[in-house]
Amino acid sequence: MSTAVVVEGPGEHRLVPHEPVRPAAGEALVRVHAAGICGSDREVYQGNRPEGYVRYPLTPGHEWSGTVEEVGAGVPAALVGRKVVGEGFRNCQVCDRCHAGETTLCTAGYEETGFTVPGAMAATLTLPARLLHVLPDDADLTAAALLEPAACIAAAALKANARPGERVAVVGTGTLGMFAVQFLKAGSPAELLVVGTRPDRAALSKEFGATDFRTRDQELPDDFDVVVETAGSASAARTAASLLRRGGRLVLTGIPAPGAEGLDPTDLVVRQLEVHTVFGAPPDAWAHTVRVFGAGLLDPSPLVTHELPLSAFPEAIELVGSGDPKVGKVLLKP
Repeated sequence: MSTAVVVEGPGEHRLVPHEPVRPAAGEALVRVHAAGICGSDREVYQGNRPEGYVRYPLTPGHEWSGTVEEVGAGVPAALVGRKVVGEGFRNCQVCDRCHAGETTLCTAGYEETGFTVPGAMAATLTLPARLLHVLPDDADLTAAALLEPAACIAAAALKANARPGERVAVVGTGTLGMFAVQFLKAGSPAELLVVGTRPDRAALSKEFGATDFRTRDQELPDDFDVVVETAGSASAARTAASLLRRGGRLVLTGIPAPGAEGLDPTDLVVRQLEVHTVFGAPPDAWAHTVRVFGAGLLDPSPLVTHELPLSAFPEAIELVGSGDPKVGKVLLKP
């Protein structure tokens, strides 16, 4: 009997029998290979996700990979049997922002797989086929389960627009930081500095292409062209801005807790810094991620440290929040 995780409300979950939802017109049914757990899944379970951004009871899981098993009317039959990942934002497709390709800014309101509609911590997932991105036939589906967070960083890399030979830096050494290193490395920078709080990430950073690694308490440069911030800690944005030359480009992806140190507006104006922000990933960022992954320039595999069955959902949530440096990406496997 196949199963699904259902979070009934904060701190309450059950493992329930799972019945696949047959795909309606425009939909596809995906057999889930793996679902990743991120901090926002922990928020769902603990009950501290902002109001309007979760709807209980809920099957979580917005980071996933799988294989298409069935398609509804109007969906190309050639999708059946293909390995896929999929966008989470359920955009309306008809508002001005959607037409501009800015689907994460859809004006119809927030709907997202694994938060307001059933997610991938189940044997199967049924979703609009237009949200799918097809992977190469030989793709590693375990690694591909990390392409959702990678797509958010791809959005940052596209906004940063780092040109070959520029000096680039990444602030933060978690999953997102390690993806940022790989995306920026693919653009042939002259230098690639990683700044973090965990010295144990130095070796992995260099494996992914960093030319230098420093912790925040070491002396830091102030003349880089591009900085991507992924940490979301209280002072990360300020640290990131301090690394830039005048007129440099900053992309913020981390969401700090309320009351964190903000950027200094005077500093931004006087130094003419260009600031971009990312929340989620629009389709072009997903397509970029799948392309870079397919080309072998993005390797999520070293970031996966735990693979557990769905029944271990509470243990997986604890691992993600443990702060243990030995815990990287935790995957649940239906």
